[in-house]
Amino acid sequence: MTSASHPGSAFPHGNGAPLSRRGWLSTAAGGLGGMALSSLLAGEAPPAGGTHPALVFPVKAKRVVQLFMAGAASHIDLWDHKPELVKRHGEESDFGEPVEAFQNGLGPWLKPVWDFKAHGGCGKMLSDAVAPLGDVVDRMAFIHNMVSTSGVHSAATLLQSTGFILPGFPGTGCWVGYALGSLNDNLPTFVVLPDHRGYGSNGVKNWDAGFLPAQHSGTVVQPGAAEPIADLHPHASAQWLTTDSDAATRRALARLNRAHLDGRGGDGRLEARIRTYELAARMQLAAPEALSLADEPEHVLRMYGVEPGKTDWPTEINIPEETHHFGLKCLTARRLLERGVRFVQIWSGNDNGFPRRNWDSHEDVERDHGPLARGMAHGAAALIKDLDQRGMLDDTLVIWTTEFGRMPSSQAGRGRDHNPFVFTNWLCGAGIRGGVTHGESDQWGYKPLDRANPTTVHDVHATVLRLLGLEHTKLTWRHNGVDRRLTDVHGHVLTPILS
Repeated sequence: MTSASHPGSAFPHGNGAPLSRRGWLSTAAGGLGGMALSSLLAGEAPPAGGTHPALVFPVKAKRVVQLFMAGAASHIDLWDHKPELVKRHGEESDFGEPVEAFQNGLGPWLKPVWDFKAHGGCGKMLSDAVAPLGDVVDRMAFIHNMVSTSGVHSAATLLQSTGFILPGFPGTGCWVGYALGSLNDNLPTFVVLPDHRGYGSNGVKNWDAGFLPAQHSGTVVQPGAAEPIADLHPHASAQWLTTDSDAATRRALARLNRAHLDGRGGDGRLEARIRTYELAARMQLAAPEALSLADEPEHVLRMYGVEPGKTDWPTEINIPEETHHFGLKCLTARRLLERGVRFVQIWSGNDNGFPRRNWDSHEDVERDHGPLARGMAHGAAALIKDLDQRGMLDDTLVIWTTEFGRMPSSQAGRGRDHNPFVFTNWLCGAGIRGGVTHGESDQWGYKPLDRANPTTVHDVHATVLRLLGLEHTKLTWRHNGVDRRLTDVHGHVLTPILS
């Protein structure tokens, strides 16, 4: 499919005389809001449900939740059990080949910070830091031979979120929204729940629509904030706004828009802006209800680690900070999913601050990973259980990822350096064979055991699209003479983990 063509430097005016660039911008800017509002008054809504030619497979997943650990979570301290590291702890590390470390983190072998125990009927070994997920591990499929093409946070994060190491490409949720459309009329198709302290590497570039129509960008929601969605409602200082004045403004703008549209061609950018305005107007009614926890039973709130009656922290019953914040995002995600949001991205960890409040544990894995891992595991386990008991897990896909792993050797005694050579993802829910492992790392957790056949993010993206009913090679957008796709020119569906 090709993108919409763009107009020249000026559209012709209604009387046949050309407008100057400044005149056109002025007139168009004045009419955008009115076009959206007049569409609302006419009762129009964006199309729901897609018929993209890439939709060729049976649909196993209707919705997706992506849990993204910003900063690079350590696979060998959480998921990938390595007894050899315990046996060799403190010995000089020897990788059998020259190693280019990001910060020269090639100290002695460092055993996992936490003990591992078997969980579930499958007997999966999990670290004590993520033990709550043991209750649902039989629904999860682990991939222990993931590799990245970059050991730099910004590039590797973009690779996981967009399929490319350079900015300017659409996020995964953008592609899904473009291909399949919305499951609802009043909330975004793609919602991003960032870390409460700020964004991870690249910020909005991880969920920007890139060259796709702008309406497919992720919408940022901050659960627990005084204003969860920025600029959704008029500022408190706008006391002069009334229902009558608002209606009169809409009618006036509608008249201006009809005059403006007379004799003018279409513009894909205008359409995207109009749809965004329309959605914002509908969200003013739908979003407050979706984000409110007032109707959640107390036992559900406690399952997620959220204190009844509170959306901020500290809590009065000593719920740990990371458990509260991640649990709140997971509960918000469930509420959005059941109201028809198709893709929700939850972030843990931000890109600034010290001591670290992300997963980039160069100095001390226990200090940095500990609170984040326990909070993540508590919230993710609650989300999976909640989706399951509501009958939603069978058609909701949950994905856990990070930009790369961490080295089995030590850095500064208690930390670990970047490891793009191998790390872990896991998937759960719709169409996934639970209790299985695909791919292995070597005895150290340094590289894939089978170095000739690693798993890439393009393979994971291809698998996600397959579960959504999409053939990843057919989901394309013509940009700068190239048929771009989420999986670039790569990607193989991971059929061994599919049910």
